[in-house]
Amino acid sequence: MTSSLSRRRLLGLAGGALLAAPLAACGGGSGGGAGGFSQPEGKVPAQYGKRQRVVIWFPYTGATGDAFTKLVGKFNDSQQNIYLEAQFQGTYDEVAQKLAAGMQARQVPDMCIFSEVTWRKFYLNDALEPLTGYFGNGLATTDYVDTLIAEGTVKNETWWVPFGRSTPLFYYNKTMFAQAGLPDRGPKTWAELREWAPELQKVKVNGQAPKLHAYPQVDGDWMFQGAVWQWDGNYSKNLDVTIDQGGAVEAGEFQRALIHTDKQAYMAKSPKVDFANGLIATLQESTGTLGSLLKDAKFEVGAAFVPEQKKFGCPTGGGGLSLLAGVPKDRKQAAFEFIKFAAQADNAAQWSVDTGYLPATKAALDAPAMKQRFTERPAFKVAVDQLPKTQAQDIVRLMVPNANKTIYGGLQKIYADNKPAQEVFKEVATELRKSTDSVRDAISKHI
Repeated sequence: MTSSLSRRRLLGLAGGALLAAPLAACGGGSGGGAGGFSQPEGKVPAQYGKRQRVVIWFPYTGATGDAFTKLVGKFNDSQQNIYLEAQFQGTYDEVAQKLAAGMQARQVPDMCIFSEVTWRKFYLNDALEPLTGYFGNGLATTDYVDTLIAEGTVKNETWWVPFGRSTPLFYYNKTMFAQAGLPDRGPKTWAELREWAPELQKVKVNGQAPKLHAYPQVDGDWMFQGAVWQWDGNYSKNLDVTIDQGGAVEAGEFQRALIHTDKQAYMAKSPKVDFANGLIATLQESTGTLGSLLKDAKFEVGAAFVPEQKKFGCPTGGGGLSLLAGVPKDRKQAAFEFIKFAAQADNAAQWSVDTGYLPATKAALDAPAMKQRFTERPAFKVAVDQLPKTQAQDIVRLMVPNANKTIYGGLQKIYADNKPAQEVFKEVATELRKSTDSVRDAISKHI
């Protein structure tokens, strides 16, 4: 194999292309036979003695990264047989890219934290370990919140366990709303929010009227998935692309009008930073953002269900844990011990308290730390109450290579260039259909 061919295959996998050849050694879940993968470099610190070393790659930074490091340290101190080494690898996408490179070099971690999109790429390439056989000794799939564990289960086999799961949530500046004479709640519909703009314009922050809302420059396709459903559309129906039809176009036109007609919204590099600084009155962001918002904002933050329009629509997202199929069995078994540890009620609850992510297990909802947080910060419970109304994203965004980038690239043209949604989404749909056709057989085989 030439180096250029390796790079093409690597880039294909990093983007989600279904190129089985580089992953054939993973064994389709057989795991750890001759020619398996070695671990990334590292060692067991002296204080942990001669333990089984297990490596996990993770994507968290800031307070979330600190919380994850704390949880890993607690696991290492809770027993005497396993040392879990947590190695930061960048964003979810960067974790996936580095894992693809590691597979080329035959050196991979034992366990990864994947996003709701990236795990599926490796599943489709038979690179993940089936987990059903690991459950039953202190942890069952039924211990997890049903909605969340179901997303990592395909054909009655679990491949991806919820950890750091989230949904979009609607946040508002309670102080600003009070000054504007608005009700202390989120809007029932996006149309109602639009009607509130004139009152909010009377409020001044450092002499300037705040904008109503802001849309993200990158990765806005996750939030927009909910908007498409709210206008009774879809990105796709099964593997048939429908983003250029009906509700998707209407949702895009509403957002375009809010920016370019009303002058009440804009595309921001970081809407959550602008919200914390009082530049916008409302924000739609991940539940995992709540902890940092409460810390960074100099005002009281309100939280509410995402607004409806024609109907309610809200996607799930966030992370989960998977084992790599090609590593030796003893390392996979040791890695699963951390999955069990993270699922214990007190640990799962504390992780949610520290980060704002959804409690992944049913028992965590009743843990003392979680109940205390619900009492002290009612906004945390809003995400839990909204969860039963949410759903997994449309399959094309989840499973087709680079679909997310194609969609948010289109949104950028609407937000920044004022291009009509119908025109933009016609181009997006053409590209998505080509990508879908290239992987249709492989996806159909696996689902």
